Amino acid sequence: MTAALEAQVCVVGGGPAGLTLALELARRSVSVVVVEQSGRFDRSFRGESISPDSVWLLERMGLLEGLRESTLETRHMEITDGGRTVLSADFSDFDQPCPYPMELPQPPLLEALAEAGGALPGFKLLRRATAVSLLRDGTTVSGVRCKGQDGEFDVRAALTVGADGRFSKIREMSELPYRKVPLERDFVWFKVRRPDVWDGHTYRVRIIEDRHGLFIPTVPDLVRVGFNIPKGGLRELRAGGISGLHERMDELAPEISAGVRESVTSWSDTSMLDIFTTVVPRWSRPGLVLIGDAAHTLTPVLGQGVNHAITDAAVLARQVAGAFTGNGSGDTTEALNRATLDFQREREDSVAMARSIQLRQEKAFALSGRIPGMLRRSVYRLVNSNGRLKRKILSGVYYPLQEADKVRPFETAPRPAASPAR
Repeated sequence: MTAALEAQVCVVGGGPAGLTLALELARRSVSVVVVEQSGRFDRSFRGESISPDSVWLLERMGLLEGLRESTLETRHMEITDGGRTVLSADFSDFDQPCPYPMELPQPPLLEALAEAGGALPGFKLLRRATAVSLLRDGTTVSGVRCKGQDGEFDVRAALTVGADGRFSKIREMSELPYRKVPLERDFVWFKVRRPDVWDGHTYRVRIIEDRHGLFIPTVPDLVRVGFNIPKGGLRELRAGGISGLHERMDELAPEISAGVRESVTSWSDTSMLDIFTTVVPRWSRPGLVLIGDAAHTLTPVLGQGVNHAITDAAVLARQVAGAFTGNGSGDTTEALNRATLDFQREREDSVAMARSIQLRQEKAFALSGRIPGMLRRSVYRLVNSNGRLKRKILSGVYYPLQEADKVRPFETAPRPAASPAR
């Protein structure tokens, strides 16, 4: 007989989306079980860029203060094309409570979320557990069958949440239709020490023809580097030896060439990210909803993946808690169905805008040749010279929540009262 747990909500995936959602639900007195396949949070993650709106949310949740030593503010952004600066931005120019993007490695963020949740009675995190199938009551999903260290067990819940990332198994199991759109490039990532000639607070994009790199300062004194390769081109690149990577850095960022040769001596010092976007027309079905990358995979441009995952979690928690506590009819299933549909309606325009901006940037980065290159540089320079236009574009990317909060306050869960000092 299969063992069983029960909760109001089961979240599959203990990443930023899943743990933020679970914490926000538990703070609203909703019982939640998180199913996470890894045993620890000390794995290597690429998604370290936290957009200002997510910084704002984490601060409102009371988590940011304890993470300050693990963070680095991004105060400037600079795009150079053909060796010349074509666009720059100073985030201090934006009148927002939290104007700066932030670099925050995921392990300390996830540990902080799990620790805050673990202090609440309705929160349970199951590590080293994998979802293997969905439980169903007719056409309604009623939980998840999992495989743990001691065998299989069921988690029965009124709502199951797929927060298991860009290769979501819950999305596949749900049979919700989706479209995966591969882009024309993949990305190779690695970390290197930051050169003395670079400050630690500027996000740099370097473009030469159809080749580009992202250079993002991170803690403690490193730079995260990502550069594009043709789709499926990793095998060919690796066949030429690690010198091919060194030569690409010589071209894009000679300031870090020495550090790259010192610290990136083999391909095992790098990781590869398959670049694609996923469009899911409907994020939910009765008893189940997708959030974060499972619902809308984004690209690495402008660090939007983690930002939208955390925002999804905060919005969904409010909708779901309302379905449990404000359901006068007693039909919780129907109330949850309405909540998940309302969640998508509230979030999909913002996600669609982020995807649209990213895809336009992807096309711009891929341009090559004299005339297309001149066109790209002209567009960047036009935006850079028009302060109003630049602020409008960057505000739409980085500050939609903080802007909306000025009109209609954004609701997060109440933080637990501090324990009295002894």
